Amino acid sequence: MYDFDTLPDRRGTASLKWDFGGRLAGRDGLLPLWVADMDFAAPPFIAEAIAKRAAHEVFGYTLEPESYFEAARQWLASRHGWDVQREWMLATPGVVQAVSAALLAGSAPGDRIVIQPPVYHPFAIRIRANGREVAENPLVLDGDRYRMDLEGLERELERGARMLLLCSPHNPGGRAWTREELARAADLCARHGALVVSDEIHADLVLPGPASLRHVPFAAVSEEAARASITCVSATKTFNLAGLGGSLAIVGDPDLRKRLHAALDAQCAGTANCFAVAAAEAAWRHGAAWVDEMLAYIAGNLAYLRDRISSELAGARVLPLEATYLAWIDLRRLGLSDDEVRSRLLDSGIWLDEGRKFGRGGEGFQRLNLACPRQVLSRAADGLVKGLARTPVR
Repeated sequence: MYDFDTLPDRRGTASLKWDFGGRLAGRDGLLPLWVADMDFAAPPFIAEAIAKRAAHEVFGYTLEPESYFEAARQWLASRHGWDVQREWMLATPGVVQAVSAALLAGSAPGDRIVIQPPVYHPFAIRIRANGREVAENPLVLDGDRYRMDLEGLERELERGARMLLLCSPHNPGGRAWTREELARAADLCARHGALVVSDEIHADLVLPGPASLRHVPFAAVSEEAARASITCVSATKTFNLAGLGGSLAIVGDPDLRKRLHAALDAQCAGTANCFAVAAAEAAWRHGAAWVDEMLAYIAGNLAYLRDRISSELAGARVLPLEATYLAWIDLRRLGLSDDEVRSRLLDSGIWLDEGRKFGRGGEGFQRLNLACPRQVLSRAADGLVKGLARTPVR
């Protein structure tokens, strides 16, 4: 059994989340449940692997050994039933950097790139920064569950969009896309010659639920999907290793892989963080039991938050969460503007991620990080209720 109830003291560690409220939110002393890193200690086998590497006392240029790639291959096979060949794998410094390189490898300046908002906001930032055009195809919220607008996707592809940036599982909507949904998107993109870049950093974070609920790698959906896609994976989100970095791009087509390799060479240093290599390999080799326990704890946190919100904050709701540890809270019926919600939450000492950051369809929502001890989540729920319950429901 692992301990998820103890809050590590992260203040004074240059933590983006805990040490920079004054710089980033304009106030110090806030309870930060905005950015997607965990307030759980890393499992002991990861800390031991890092300590062992640190004991060597030489931290020169590093490359990923073959054991690193083999550990990733075994993890993807055992966790997701995906048989990835070694030659498909390219080491990358991080998923966002890999997405940038994929934009350079798979599109030209001025090309239209489809995203499905509300979605991870660096997608739009990277598209524009690399001289491409954002083509928004918003998700459809049917009741309390998002679905892809496949008819809208086809229209964008018919207008000449060259790429779909897919967030799978979806952040912040919490969907674990089904094989059928992914297959339909893959067929549309294949028929129009569009590349799919699939950010699967949350792949390991499907919550306990029906047996049918699982992560399906986009490239495993069909031969066409495997040929015309770049899949980005990492241990960082699953095991809270974001401060170390490191990721993999998986590309089945050799020509596309060559172009991606060239784009990475043009953008990024070709060496690795020695601690990231040690940590990820240990995570993939020994982490299954820790992940299972962590996900069960997150599911308990989700149930707790939903109960608190439904009973104490009339008009608000927490959408169902299939994957990720990021609750998506719908506050639209409270009759408050986004600025009012933000101000009230900060006045209550609570720092969440504003839904409008994630693009069209995010207005009126807040994203809350559930990867924290229950005592912390209780304080956050208190702040939500205190800050927002003063308004009549429309």
